[in-house]
Amino acid sequence: MQVNAIISDIKKRKFSPIYLLHGEESYYIDLVSDQLEHTVLTDAQKGFDQTVLYGKDTTLVNVVNAAKRYPMMSDYQVIVIKEAQDLKWKTEEELLLKYVEHLTPTTILVLAYKYGKFDKRKKLYKAIEKVGTVVESAKLYENKVGEWVLDQFRDLGRTIHPQAAAMMADYLGTDLSKIANEIEKLVLNVSKEQEIQTTHVAQNIGVSKDFNVFELQSALAKRNATKAIQIVDYFAANPKSNPLPLVLGNLGTYFTKVLKYHYLPDKSPQGASKELGVHSFFVKEYELAARNFNRRKTFDIIRFLSEYDLKSKGYLVGPFTDNGDLLRELIFKILN
Repeated sequence: MQVNAIISDIKKRKFSPIYLLHGEESYYIDLVSDQLEHTVLTDAQKGFDQTVLYGKDTTLVNVVNAAKRYPMMSDYQVIVIKEAQDLKWKTEEELLLKYVEHLTPTTILVLAYKYGKFDKRKKLYKAIEKVGTVVESAKLYENKVGEWVLDQFRDLGRTIHPQAAAMMADYLGTDLSKIANEIEKLVLNVSKEQEIQTTHVAQNIGVSKDFNVFELQSALAKRNATKAIQIVDYFAANPKSNPLPLVLGNLGTYFTKVLKYHYLPDKSPQGASKELGVHSFFVKEYELAARNFNRRKTFDIIRFLSEYDLKSKGYLVGPFTDNGDLLRELIFKILN
């Protein structure tokens, strides 16, 4: 079941007796868990019928005993187990299995199992899946973050320019909780009538509008050496905001897509967008980059990026050890 559908059911007070929320991405686990924690009971009822426990501080014996109780002041009691991955699953999970086979209908038990997948081969998993709700919160790949940002704004009834969404993705990475906080900030600070632009992202999130990895990629695609060097100089002066491993990683992803574009049988905006995993707005830039860097040169650039990644980590000796100088030399090789 999709998370949005689960949230919708919770708001409609359609509850499952047990929720298993697991996976490597904590954002959706927290989203569903928090919704249950804050929605099912009123503040007055929570003092009697809501229990929040942490896996490292409790046992499955205590969890099951609590789950078997009946509510005192409401129709349900809610038990939320945060950091459920820290419970003693190997020695005690049989107790929970027996409970799942004979559930207390007035209990809503929430297991927030973070930073890994629950073993789907286990009887317990299959039993919970049969009678409750299971959410697997998978890690979002880097090339999907921009589209995820666009989707979040759509869900909120707002619009963001694809370039601004890409800037957020490049700057914030794959931490969805962090991105969601920044989305909330933009929604509050930009009027409903306005489409959110790169200037809004720069003003509210702290990323430079003109000097960021996204703009560096664009400058390289256009073979604009002056702009590229200006950006690199800015990176060298602000290394904490623009760490070299992050810059190299983004450039690696970018030029890998440029190489992929070279080999696409369908280079239409729709076809290229789907194959590259980017918004159709950016296809023209990849087309330009492919024109300015032929296949052989693109292969060379990817090799340069790997080489300078090793140099930055001290594995290869070169004339430069300062990260700023390494990046300047790399950009020179890319453009020549």
